[in-house]
Amino acid sequence: MNKKDVTSKMARDAGITTLQAEKAFNTMMGEIKDALKRGERVTFSRFGSFEVKKRKSRKGRNPKTGEGINIPQKNRIKFTPSKLFQNNL
Repeated sequence: MNKKDVTSKMARDAGITTLQAEKAFNTMMGEIKDALKRGERVTFSRFGSFEVKKRKSRKGRNPKTGEGINIPQKNRIKFTPSKLFQNNL
């Protein structure tokens, strides 16, 4: 399933145009992205939550040369499904 599939289904179910559904979808995704940038947790009841977690810097190894390298700290987005969502898969 991709964005086009989702917006088409949204349009059919809500009785709106595909363009309106796409605008709503883009707004929702933009708001989720902005909230995560601000460090907020985004929660959808009965679905799950998204939050930004910091991955610490660590030592790694170049597989070609075997040389040790430093892997810098970086942020990642973590999704935690709700129990209801997990149980209904």
